[in-house]
Amino acid sequence: MPVSQPLLTPRPSQTKIVATVGPASGDPSQLAELLHAGVDVFRVNMAHGDRGEHQARLASIRQVSADVGRPVAVLADLAGPKIRLGELPDGQLMCDADDRVRFVADAALAAGEQPAPGVLTTTYEPLVAELAVSDRVMLADGTVSLVVEELGEGYAQCRVVQPGLIRSRQGVNLPGVKLRVPALGPADLDNAVWAAQNGVDFVGLSFVRSADEVRQLKTLLQSHNSDARVIAKIEKPEALDRLNEIIEAADGLMVARGDLGVEIDIARVAMVQKEIVAACNRFRKPVIIATQMLDSMQHSRLPTRAEVTDVANAILDGADACMLSGETAVGQYPRQAVEMMHRIALATESLCGGQKAIPLPDLTIEGINQITEATVYAAGQMAEELGARLVVVASASGATALSMAKNRHLVPTLGVSDSAATLQRMCLYWGVIPLPGAPTGDPRALLRYVTDWGRAAGLLASADRIVLVAGTGLAVTAHNMVVVHELE
Repeated sequence: MPVSQPLLTPRPSQTKIVATVGPASGDPSQLAELLHAGVDVFRVNMAHGDRGEHQARLASIRQVSADVGRPVAVLADLAGPKIRLGELPDGQLMCDADDRVRFVADAALAAGEQPAPGVLTTTYEPLVAELAVSDRVMLADGTVSLVVEELGEGYAQCRVVQPGLIRSRQGVNLPGVKLRVPALGPADLDNAVWAAQNGVDFVGLSFVRSADEVRQLKTLLQSHNSDARVIAKIEKPEALDRLNEIIEAADGLMVARGDLGVEIDIARVAMVQKEIVAACNRFRKPVIIATQMLDSMQHSRLPTRAEVTDVANAILDGADACMLSGETAVGQYPRQAVEMMHRIALATESLCGGQKAIPLPDLTIEGINQITEATVYAAGQMAEELGARLVVVASASGATALSMAKNRHLVPTLGVSDSAATLQRMCLYWGVIPLPGAPTGDPRALLRYVTDWGRAAGLLASADRIVLVAGTGLAVTAHNMVVVHELE
């Protein structure tokens, strides 16, 4: 049987790298560069570009993946109910302390006509009706702060508390204001259907406030015969109030620190990040850390020391993946940003030693299989104690590979499956290398295939040991067999 050899240069980091595709990285040659540099998941931001651009980028990603011979996952990130400013005269407005500005509910202005100076519009027309006196309004990623002082017919007058420059189309955040806007607007529903029909692996749900919103998206995807996994983005205080329910409903989480750092006290962001990561690991769900990880590399070949420390700390917290946004979408050095994140991951992982920062799962949580958990834990322990070079997990859905990832054993894991979609999903799982083309129905044939592949890739030599996790066929719902194989 011919052995496919996925790209293993550079040596894969165990922490996965998510890279946003944009003008700086959208053509096939740029995507191939990023894949070679260490990208595991490509993110398509549905808030930018049109359907034609999204379709072209998805096709390019799939083609480059096939050309390289390495699975890669695609995350379609829905825009969600992001509120943005309308157009401003000259495209910007300087807000000085104690200035008064007025939000108006005017559809014509919001659609593109320029308002008078000091008059603001937004893309969410009911905003004025849902504000109350003393509510805070944050603009320009929280750098400009307003407080509502007066409400009238069709307007809300605000005083500038924290001065700064605002620009057309910048985001509007309303800490503590419970808006009635749905998590899935018409554009999000349309984009979710597109993602389902085009075999996207993960769909990101922005501004999640409840588990019901997650379930709504999952039902929509399933109704279009999609097996895409839903990644709930945590960026609202309401989501923190219902964190466990949301984690249980979702297939994974993203700590979206940009809006989260505006919606809650910015001083709490680091601790909230740690709480979310710990909860996801307890529930055995993957978690991505996002926003400003290597932000300075949009314009610099090197990150700041603080950014390097931020990435390393996310890895030490137990994150499964770190994400690049503007760095790869519009930055000047997309490949260098991926290479740097890869270098930080390798350096951090090499110092982890035998640290087991990941807590044991709560076996009372629905969906966690006790037999599988015990088997993969034992397999990882055996692999470390025997000095095995590889652990091999045969998994139909990828759930067992995810369980192995969450146990954080330091021996590299090969994930094999008959399903291309499962292999692509494994790209988000910490420490798992998806291996296409392996025979999964026969353990002996599988071990021969892995041995040939490992020798060809320079990972295995005589007397090396492999640990295989599989099922005996006696328990069809769980992996219950561990085989140790020593190469001749």
